[in-house]
Amino acid sequence: MTKTAADHFHQTQLENIRLMANLSQIILLLGVTVSVVLAFQRLHIPTGLGYILVGVILGPHTIGAVVHVPEFKVMAEFGVVFLLFTIGLNFSLPQLHALRHQVLGLGTGQVFFTTIMVGIIAWLAGLAAPAAFVIGAVFAQSSTTLIGSQLAEQKEENTPHGRLGLAMSVFQDVTAVPFLVVIPVLSMAVGADLLAIALGWAIAKALLAFALVFYLGRWVLRPLFHLVTWRRSAEVFTLAVLMVVLLAAWTTFNLGLSLAFGAFLAGMMLGETEFRHQVESSIRPFRDVLLGLFFIGIGMLFDPAALPRIWNLALLGALLLLVSKTLIVAAMVKRSGIDTLMSWRTALLLSVGGEFGFALLAIALDAQVVEAEVGQIALTAVLFSMTAGAFIIRFNYAIASGLTSAFGLNRKADQIIDQRLTDVPEPLVIIGGYGRVGHTIAVLLKESGVPFLAIDTNQKRVAQGRADGHSVLYGDISDAELLTAVHIERASLVIVTVDDHADALRTVVVLRGNCPHIPIIARARDLETSSQLITAGATHAYPEAIEASLRLGATALRMLSIPTDDIDAMIQDVRDWDYKPVLEEKPIQENDTSR
Repeated sequence: MTKTAADHFHQTQLENIRLMANLSQIILLLGVTVSVVLAFQRLHIPTGLGYILVGVILGPHTIGAVVHVPEFKVMAEFGVVFLLFTIGLNFSLPQLHALRHQVLGLGTGQVFFTTIMVGIIAWLAGLAAPAAFVIGAVFAQSSTTLIGSQLAEQKEENTPHGRLGLAMSVFQDVTAVPFLVVIPVLSMAVGADLLAIALGWAIAKALLAFALVFYLGRWVLRPLFHLVTWRRSAEVFTLAVLMVVLLAAWTTFNLGLSLAFGAFLAGMMLGETEFRHQVESSIRPFRDVLLGLFFIGIGMLFDPAALPRIWNLALLGALLLLVSKTLIVAAMVKRSGIDTLMSWRTALLLSVGGEFGFALLAIALDAQVVEAEVGQIALTAVLFSMTAGAFIIRFNYAIASGLTSAFGLNRKADQIIDQRLTDVPEPLVIIGGYGRVGHTIAVLLKESGVPFLAIDTNQKRVAQGRADGHSVLYGDISDAELLTAVHIERASLVIVTVDDHADALRTVVVLRGNCPHIPIIARARDLETSSQLITAGATHAYPEAIEASLRLGATALRMLSIPTDDIDAMIQDVRDWDYKPVLEEKPIQENDTSR
């Protein structure tokens, strides 16, 4: 074997060894993650904390196996990218404009005042001004995941304080976007004049990025997705979404801004289109997995050995976080005209730390704006607050009652806030398919003043429906992720009008599995398909051929002066007996001698 061949052989062997080592670490990571997340779900603990625990277990600061895959950090960073993209989808420009009188002032004010108050206290404690600012921004965030899951478990997600708290929490994620622009430049300047120049330049680049994404989004994104959806390929659609997210992130990164900022802008642009819910459905698996990796990366930053040294400072930080946010939110909500008890309950929901604070802290650590020791204290403080927050949210009524000495909600105030939070009526009816039948039903519902949302995979139908002034979105009604995105659990009725029996059957199965309490009316070709749909879970399934025959028969009877009430009763009897009266009559044969 020549020297060159031998070198190539050894290099190949080393690459194979590295590959197998990385593969074994990935398998270990997945095994521990699945075990911990399953345990946390069984205990009804937010899975975000489970991912953090996985990071602690497999991190470099604990005894045992350590996962070190070179590409891990890069992949984890894209978790924040896809998180911001999803947030952008839910906060398009029209929606932000509609929310300006609801949570814009409250959400922005809470983040602003918490950042300033905590920042000043941290600065007085001896931190440098940039680091103090970052700590204030980190403490200002609240965990939408923790709040939402805990409220859902307690059946409080649709209460006035639950809806207001969730709305403010989600809006906090939007207000965190400017921090993505500001934090990386804090380490680049020393003097106040240079800092102002650096921040001004960063904001100018952010405005340029916004203009680029905004105009390109208007001119390119909608035509692009119109072209993609003509093919009706879920694979191509998902690839197009990934391309848009990564291209927008690449654009802002090359302008010296964060990857996540570009993804957020792209999400805002797509949030204005009829593809929003299908985009969210397609991107959700990538977002959840990569966001899980991000939380694991955060857990790897936590050093349990430092806990005996910093636990007192971390505990003080957690108390500062919880108390400051509770007081600020309670004062702001009370000032907006809400009764005292509801103000305290909303404030308690928002008092906890949030996962987005981890993202800001990771960016600050990477930019060396915050020292590692300070980062450990802040990280531990947020973890303490989230752990305590689960109990604070669970017992928010008892705690708020003790704080306000009031034991009943002001129903008038509740009605006021309900009106403020209802910018767009929730769809009472979901129509699966916007063809001939779906369009007819949509017209009837609109004429009756019943809110509805139609979903179809045919882009031409979607465009026509939106031109008709109907609420029609592009998507597959049988996609469980899409149903989650449109909040199917809030619907009062689902009408499945798709003409393909296999699609209709799959849709009914998915709907019944996700929302067993919602009645489903389905369209069927004949009695056999009607029976299959009812067996799958449809409340009613009407066979078109027999229904058409019944309508023809009813018209004939009316022309023969048979009373309308008698006709309606006969038709209803046929339906009540699953059409058996008209199917059990055997046709007379020509050779039948019994006549």
